[in-house]
Amino acid sequence: MSEIYGEQHRQWQEHFDGVDMADRVRDLIVLPTIPPEHAGFISSRDFFFLSTVDHRGFPTCSYKGGQPGFVKIVDDTTLAFPSLDGNSMYLSMGNLSLNPKIGMLFIDFETPHRVRVHGTASIDPADPLLAEFQEAELVVRVKIEEIFINCPRYIHKHQRIAASPYVPQANCETPMPQWKRLDIVQDVLPTPDHAKVAAMGGTITMDEYGELVMKGNA
Repeated sequence: MSEIYGEQHRQWQEHFDGVDMADRVRDLIVLPTIPPEHAGFISSRDFFFLSTVDHRGFPTCSYKGGQPGFVKIVDDTTLAFPSLDGNSMYLSMGNLSLNPKIGMLFIDFETPHRVRVHGTASIDPADPLLAEFQEAELVVRVKIEEIFINCPRYIHKHQRIAASPYVPQANCETPMPQWKRLDIVQDVLPTPDHAKVAAMGGTITMDEYGELVMKGNA
């Protein structure tokens, strides 16, 4: 495990007289392997935030959702999660293919509680875990560099109401997202999706899609 603090961090720690506290916090919470309590927490989550960096140096933060347990604990230094059907941009997958250093943030908004992960990601299109994730296009494995909890005092409490209907489930056909009905994307839509658009009632305009988004029906 490399040193979590660089000179840029030390400058602010010194400015606010926080060097000793920063070192104590690091020694108490930053770990090189996944302890049982963190493994249990991660396995119970149905979403996390993924941070990657693109070819221009811009960080990208992406929400990743699935069924509880969709992030698998492979061993005490490795996590794995699926890449599901999206909008064909592949921002996260492309970013981590170029720069495999990533961050992951797991949050429980109800308790609240959170765990952060820094690691090195890799993708193998023939990963044997692919069969374990329903409708996954790819599987990302993350080798843990460090894992640690954070103080939850600024996390606002929110209650989980329902799971997304678009998360793949066994013995259930996953619905197609409403944005694929947009008239402005029909000429680039994959051929199999055209029949699904018709079955959903045909195309819609950007304004109509905006109304669905505002109503939470997108």
